[in-house]
Parts: sequence; structure tokens; C-alpha cells
Amino acid sequence: MPVSFCGTWDMVSNANFEGYMIALGIGLYTRKIALKLKQRKVIEQLGDRYVVKTLSTVKNYTFSFRVNEEFQEFTKGLDDRHCKSAVSWEGNKLVCVQKGEKKNRGWAHWIEDDKLHLELHCEDQVCKQVFKRVI
Repeated sequence: MPVSFCGTWDMVSNANFEGYMIALGIGLYTRKIALKLKQRKVIEQLGDRYVVKTLSTVKNYTFSFRVNEEFQEFTKGLDDRHCKSAVSWEGNKLVCVQKGEKKNRGWAHWIEDDKLHLELHCEDQVCKQVFKRVI
């Protein structure tokens, strides 16, 4: 049984976020603001559905999914694109593949050393974020 990612998590590190945003086509002004934000993740599981909220003082993004079930995702407030997303377990990692306008797009979440890791990738860029659980 995979580990539970449920809980509230605060960002402690954010490597290559700007490179990732450039690959998504996000403009300079928005990137500069986004780089100053500390994100909070809230992950809930409601039956077989996961709800993931990314919160900040400027923008919030919420999406939900069922593992192994493709869904239409609109990345409103991020890069405002439509894509087909599918999330699956790969060992202890929750991995998402997003098919659409951008190549090699997706993410992976896993827990290591009591921290939530998130690796975001788009085209040739990889962003690595780490979050600590809020008690």
C-alpha cells in the first residue's frame, strides 16, 4: 500500500522553478512574482478521488483525479492550457503524465525523509520542490 500524501505541506525549497515556467511559456512579469511566493500544498483523499490544492497569497490552483483514470485538465491560473492528464502509482511515487501542447509535461510526488517531494517537468526543464508537513 502506498504511503499517504494527505495533509498540509509548506514549501522549503524550489529549484529551477524559473526554467520550468519558461518552458511553459509563462511571461517574465508573472515569473518574477511566482518566484517570490511560498507555496502551500493541501492534499486530501475523498474515497478514490484525490484533491490537490496549491495555495499562495496570489493564486490558488485546485484539481482532483482518480488514479489510473485519464481526465481533462485546465491549468487555469498556471499556464492556462488544456491537457489530458493521467496519474498512476509507480512504486511509492504518484506520477502524472500531461498530454497537450507542451512536450514531456508532468509531475511526480513522493515522500522521503518525512518531506513531500514534487518534481515538475516540461520539455527539457525539471523543477524540484520540497515541502515539510504542517503540524
